[in-house]
Amino acid sequence: MNGAVQQTDPLELNWKTVHKLLVDFVRDEVTNAGFTKAVVGVSGGVDSAVSAYLAAEALGAQNVLGIIMPYRTSSTESKADAEEVIKQLHIRSEIVEITSMVDPLFDSLGITDNLRRGNIMARERMIILYDFSQKEKALVVGTSNKTESMLGYGT
Repeated sequence: MNGAVQQTDPLELNWKTVHKLLVDFVRDEVTNAGFTKAVVGVSGGVDSAVSAYLAAEALGAQNVLGIIMPYRTSSTESKADAEEVIKQLHIRSEIVEITSMVDPLFDSLGITDNLRRGNIMARERMIILYDFSQKEKALVVGTSNKTESMLGYGT
């Protein structure tokens, strides 16, 4: 190439640097808020798995509590995936079934719209996470992606 400078892809990421930045961010945010432990809702999806992995690496597995919160129609595959994440990370876990908490509200208000039902289930899951965070003296680590946050549906 006779001395020509090779251009790199400007969108290419240095994954080691990104990984370090994310782990450091989680550690800093948790400790700056005065905590040493975290609570993470583990759904079996990619967003919660990444959040759980980052929290476990940033704080140590012994300092992370993963909570699985299925509804009666939740897929068994999602629950199995969530359990596998918890098993691989060696984090403590709880399973809190939300059906008996949300069905009475659906019934009393006649809610059949799936979007409304999903929104209520997301909010009930946050109530559970924040209750466990108080019990554990831990910070809730969010698992929402940008689209969910922009739509006001973030947890």
